[in-house]
Amino acid sequence: MSLILSLETSTDVCSVALHKEGHLIADFNLFLEKAHSTALADLVDQILNLTGYKKSDLRAIAVSKGPGSYTGLRIGTSLAKGICFGLGIPLIAVNTLDGLAWQVHSFHPDKLLCPMIDARRMEVYHLIKDQSFKTIKETVNLVVEESSFSETLDEQSVCFFGNGSEKCKETIGNPSNAIFVDGIMASAKSIGELAYKKYNEKEFEDLAYFEPYYLKEFIAGKPKKLV
Repeated sequence: MSLILSLETSTDVCSVALHKEGHLIADFNLFLEKAHSTALADLVDQILNLTGYKKSDLRAIAVSKGPGSYTGLRIGTSLAKGICFGLGIPLIAVNTLDGLAWQVHSFHPDKLLCPMIDARRMEVYHLIKDQSFKTIKETVNLVVEESSFSETLDEQSVCFFGNGSEKCKETIGNPSNAIFVDGIMASAKSIGELAYKKYNEKEFEDLAYFEPYYLKEFIAGKPKKLV
């Protein structure tokens, strides 16, 4: 039995899901900013209690590895590694952008997919996948400009989605080959679906050395002086 618990904390959404043999049993999604540190462990307990499973029933933990929020990724990774160490089960890591793209793939199978995560200011994290879900442009951060994606859009249609796609739409306009899909948010459900394939192929992470995929170095802001 492959009972996999999945965690998604790379954006403002705090999400957990439980899959058995790749099929969704239950998922919880909390749309509350900065709630990960206080809510994630409780959501895990709730989903297990709701479905009647115990932590000892789990066979793997899947985590959204990034890119995304530094704080969110650290929280999700810490809890995932803690459960894995405690139970002696493997850790599976899934690219956050892959999880976003998986949600759209079946609805737009004939178009390129460009999931985007907001990286502040005019910057986004993104990748591009083709019609077979193969990555044809690896994960990078990009400062969106008017000419961004112009060469690609001259040749074929591209679906843009995720919480970084709005700033792309505002900047590049709405050329005929650009399709903007609203309402696609990071979800543990899609992380769990992609993790099942990795589980069957035994594509596990090294618990001792695994770190989230931050993509950019963390730059701490200076605290404001109290007047």
